[in-house]
Amino acid sequence: MPLPKEQIYTEDDYWNLPENIRAELIDGKIYYMSAPSRIHQELIGGLYALIYNHIRSKKGICRVYPAPFAVKLRKDRENTVEPDISIICDRSKLTDKGCTGAPDWIIEIVSPSNPGHDYVRKLNLYADAGVREYWIIDPAEESVMVYVRKEEHFDFTAYSFQDKIPVNVFDDFTIDFAELIADIPADE
Repeated sequence: MPLPKEQIYTEDDYWNLPENIRAELIDGKIYYMSAPSRIHQELIGGLYALIYNHIRSKKGICRVYPAPFAVKLRKDRENTVEPDISIICDRSKLTDKGCTGAPDWIIEIVSPSNPGHDYVRKLNLYADAGVREYWIIDPAEESVMVYVRKEEHFDFTAYSFQDKIPVNVFDDFTIDFAELIADIPADE
């Protein structure tokens, strides 16, 4: 007896999900996302504020969006993701639904339940789509993996939460992680 065929999902399926469901569409599969932890949200909030304030202080054209924010990475493929933070400098990529095309910089904060999603699946997806810079932040390991696009691949540098990390898409911006996490209250 043949095995049942695995269902292939489309963008229509993604956009027809209930509004309270967070999910991503990658290569015809729907990946559901659980609610983020408090530390996850603290990091998103702190990073968003730093990036937004930097762009604003420089009167920059880039825009920064925290999740949930839909990113269709390529027009010719049905992959729609919701990065934790997306920075888009080409405003022509912005639509009413989110972004169509590769953001310049994506930040993902690792979920303990599915680290391979960010370290493998999304890393390859973002490299293929042409994302210029990709950060993977792992609160459990207190690490930040920075991938910078060089021609057809990513160069990789590892940092800790004690480092000042240069942002490659901006010439004059560094994020001091020690300062960022100092503002995050410890678990009670």
